Amino acid sequence: MSNALNTPYELGNQNQTTTLADCIAWYEALARQYPTVLRFGVVGTSDAGVPIHAGVVSSDGVFERDAIKAAGRPVFFNNNGIHPGEPEGVDSCMALVRDFCTQPDRLAALGQTVFLFVPLYNVDGSLNRANTSRVNQDGPEQFGFRGNSRHLDLNRDFVKCDTLTAQVFNKLFTSWDPDVMVDTHTSNGADYSYTMTLIHTQADKLGTELGGYLVDTMLPAIYAEMDARGWPTCPYVNPVKDSPDHGIADFLETARFSTGYAALHHTIGFMPETHMLKPFKDRYESMRALVETALAFTVTHGARIQALRRAAKDAGRTRKQWPIHWVMDEANPSTFRFKGYEAKYKPSALGGYTRLYYDRSSPWERDIAHYNRFTADVTVTAPKAYIVPQAWREAIERLELNGVQLERVTQDRMQDVAYYHIASVTSRPSAYEGHMFHDDVQLDKRRASVQLRAGDVIVSLDQDQARYVVETLEPLAHDSFFRWGFFNSVLEKKEAYSDYVFEDEAEQLLRDEPALAAKFADWKAANPTPLSNQEAVLDFVFANCDKYREPEWRRYPVFMVE
Repeated sequence: MSNALNTPYELGNQNQTTTLADCIAWYEALARQYPTVLRFGVVGTSDAGVPIHAGVVSSDGVFERDAIKAAGRPVFFNNNGIHPGEPEGVDSCMALVRDFCTQPDRLAALGQTVFLFVPLYNVDGSLNRANTSRVNQDGPEQFGFRGNSRHLDLNRDFVKCDTLTAQVFNKLFTSWDPDVMVDTHTSNGADYSYTMTLIHTQADKLGTELGGYLVDTMLPAIYAEMDARGWPTCPYVNPVKDSPDHGIADFLETARFSTGYAALHHTIGFMPETHMLKPFKDRYESMRALVETALAFTVTHGARIQALRRAAKDAGRTRKQWPIHWVMDEANPSTFRFKGYEAKYKPSALGGYTRLYYDRSSPWERDIAHYNRFTADVTVTAPKAYIVPQAWREAIERLELNGVQLERVTQDRMQDVAYYHIASVTSRPSAYEGHMFHDDVQLDKRRASVQLRAGDVIVSLDQDQARYVVETLEPLAHDSFFRWGFFNSVLEKKEAYSDYVFEDEAEQLLRDEPALAAKFADWKAANPTPLSNQEAVLDFVFANCDKYREPEWRRYPVFMVE
């Protein structure tokens, strides 16, 4: 191999990762040299104005997305550097793409499968380069920062799309509609023998057939091949207590994360997490092995994966019930043969407490509990369609980014609809990824006739993107637009009263509205303390009376046609 084709990692001491500038320049040079194998270019711009690149590797020189999709060719997507401090995927992808270009046998092995990749996704964070942000990580010498230029974690932004970067990703992902995605990461946490651990898309969301295929066929094959390649792999180590001794639990991969976002589009997603306490060289090599293993399985079984994805999308068009919220099944764990280190405790040198540590001189191997099943605790009946008034453009824009088919109302009309009244909301006390996230939401379902205006949007569920629509527009879904605060203004009552005047008015309202009087009596019985607070009393009357009712207040502004 010519020295010019060596990657920055290969030219270094195996404890260094490429810079963004070197990475892009290297790919551009490779694409010029091998134009029939690699197409590489800009697909968008980050929030800091930095270009975001993507590449396509094809064994027959066909790179046009529309032609590839029309031919029904499988698409494998490798996303790298979403957290630039976890860069081994960035470097290993470079070597893999180079080998496609320079090794005809390896390129031919792709067959009809197309290798789509983003070399370094969080370009903003990659420029914030140091060696201090990843506490305790064993290399590389310098690396980027987790947050982007707006100090947001891009692996929490896939649905809410606060960042221009995430918007670029949404458009890229949905336009290519990949069959399998691998999004590369580095883990921290407990100490154990494995270099590679693996998170996968929640199988329940993929549907019975596609999810079953992932769990029963694809995952065992990946684990077996990784073991054969010398990189034993285990599920991501998320201890249910202090250490893995007591069992590990799968993360509920909601749509804010890459794997959860992939599930909305019936894409099998993997998030490999190498362990930060292992040397960077080992993390690099195991990451390359994982990507190659997942890719090889996709090449061999691409037609089957595509058929199962097609069936899942078709089923969503006529689905009557949609599970939208899940909880871990604590009563029915499986088991996993785990190789760990003995967890021990000793007095802290810093304070008056006992601290955990792992004794690498005392390894163990045994079966541990693996909590990897989830049950739906909220299920909704599918409407024929949702209606999103055009005023809520932020929601509509995200639907459009994700290829959702929309129909515009052509003339003003009244429409009978079902809608949710927001009974109560409990939000986090501090900001989470730029939002006051709504953890607990209580709803009442009601009916009304509402005014639709020309330009409002009708979103039918008779489309491939039905799951994405349901999980973003149903307020109780884990990462719905409502939970992220897209509709917060409806929680605010816009008019107010003058207490000294409204006191008399309130008395009259209680005489004129029997239902209000009954509700007020119940409230007084249940809340004796606030009765000494004039504001609390008048607020209750004002909020619950018919005369001054604001129809839009606490009315979730996305309607349902049933």
